[in-house]
Amino acid sequence: MRGGGIFGGLGVVILIVLAVIAYSGLFVVNQTDQALVLRFGNPVRVVTEPGLYAKIPLIDNVVMIDKRLLDVDSPPLEVIARDRKRLIVDAFGRYKITDPLLFYQAAGSIEVAESRLAVILNSAIRGAVGQMDFTNIVRDGRAGLMESITRQVNTEGRRLGVDVVDVRIRRADLPAENSQAVFQRMQTERQREATDIRSRGEQEAKTIRAQADRQATVIVAEANQQAEELRGDGDAAVNKIFAAAYGQDPEFFSFFRSMQAYIDSMKGETTRIVLSPTSPFFRYFADPLGGAAIAPSSPAPSVPAPAQPAPATP
Repeated sequence: MRGGGIFGGLGVVILIVLAVIAYSGLFVVNQTDQALVLRFGNPVRVVTEPGLYAKIPLIDNVVMIDKRLLDVDSPPLEVIARDRKRLIVDAFGRYKITDPLLFYQAAGSIEVAESRLAVILNSAIRGAVGQMDFTNIVRDGRAGLMESITRQVNTEGRRLGVDVVDVRIRRADLPAENSQAVFQRMQTERQREATDIRSRGEQEAKTIRAQADRQATVIVAEANQQAEELRGDGDAAVNKIFAAAYGQDPEFFSFFRSMQAYIDSMKGETTRIVLSPTSPFFRYFADPLGGAAIAPSSPAPSVPAPAQPAPATP
């Protein structure tokens, strides 16, 4: 019985060892990983598809390498542009491990690879920014600058078994000590432009106002001229009507004009007229027919002419 128990326990141990060995001969590759199988430190094969795979237990070693899109950051760099202006450039890149074997041989780990990529990225940023002006970097040529940096970093990154997908510039500004000076200079330029625009506007306003005043003066003069012409035509028509009326009945016309003169001269409550009672203006007061004789004023006394001396006799 004792011998059977020993052999039975030994069998269980053997089964456990075999199970462990069998388990160590299997490995799983996830969807986000790719595997590199090493045998005594030498690469044997690369597994890029997810699934369950086998290896030689205790001999083969599996290194998992991430195949997702990874980020590499670059610390803010102070770079000098082509126009000798200093800039603070903050950028980052995205890369993907496309060749696990080359990546393992060149870098060995993601930390080492990102450190080397950061150096490559900084060098590419300095070289690309140094070939462009400040205005193109911060405004017009930002997209072209990022494409140029991406191409340079990708060329160097392929030696590490990675593919640099994109490089983006977060910020490209002047240093803090220069920003205020640049802002004040831009503000001064805008104020000068605003003053120039206001002066041109005032000049144009004065020109328009002068033209309007001249046109108004011409219009008023033409209107006065037309009014005078119309008034003259009206007076001529009135005189013509009066002349025709006078020709038809001079006595009635004279009576009508006198009555009209009485009405016009005696309007209001404080009208005063200083005239002689014998004036022809009041002839219709003395005689309704207007034919009464008006007493003539006293004639001035005649003064005799001085006597002429007799001519001398020869």
